[in-house]
Amino acid sequence: MIPIGPEDRVFILTGAGISAESGLPTFRGMNGIWRTYRVEEVASPVAWARDPKLVWEFYSERRRRHHTVQPNPGHYALARLEEEMGDRFFLCTQNVDRLHEMAGSRRVVHMHGKIFQSRCERGCGRPPFDDDWTLENGAEIPLCACGGKIRPHICWFGETPFEMERIGTALENCTVFMAVGTSGVVEPAASFVRYARARPKNVRTCYIGPEEPSNRAFFDQVFPGPSGEVLPRLFAAEKSATDLHG
Repeated sequence: MIPIGPEDRVFILTGAGISAESGLPTFRGMNGIWRTYRVEEVASPVAWARDPKLVWEFYSERRRRHHTVQPNPGHYALARLEEEMGDRFFLCTQNVDRLHEMAGSRRVVHMHGKIFQSRCERGCGRPPFDDDWTLENGAEIPLCACGGKIRPHICWFGETPFEMERIGTALENCTVFMAVGTSGVVEPAASFVRYARARPKNVRTCYIGPEEPSNRAFFDQVFPGPSGEVLPRLFAAEKSATDLHG
């Protein structure tokens, strides 16, 4: 157990594993193949320039799948911790789904974007907007007022993740770093734990997931098992310890 005291600031990083427990296939699900394409071939600026309709087919299918799932106990446990800790809690997710918000989380940082948001391909100044449009047979891709095509508001391969400055500040200030259901392979998120540990203060680190991550060496503790089972027990134990010590 990693006790969380009244002075602690907690940084949570969640990955595809927590959403997979709710029934969402991982980004590289189906052995990394979507139809006959690798994910990189439908989630990059190059793919968009080559065949934007194919890209929208991929994200339309993902949007439809999102409508079929619900948060699991891991999502709800994190939402409760946020409610208890307030602004001492920072939740950063690599996931583009909205399961954290559906569970009650209010201050989620989506470093890879949101599946139900879109934006203009030209960066004309129009901000990203909520959108559940899907490409149906014969449909044309919607256009922005400036004439540019509307694209998913997703960080594609080769693009810079969103809100990195805000994330960096939270990493500098945290005293507890917790990763949940992430492989420890995809950068820059895989380096967050190493960055947190490099700070002068004594940052405690832990990982929750059914399998050890590739960056296991940087975690003080690993709690094996599905996050939907481990997180509710872990936070209940921590809350009891906090209550006992006043």
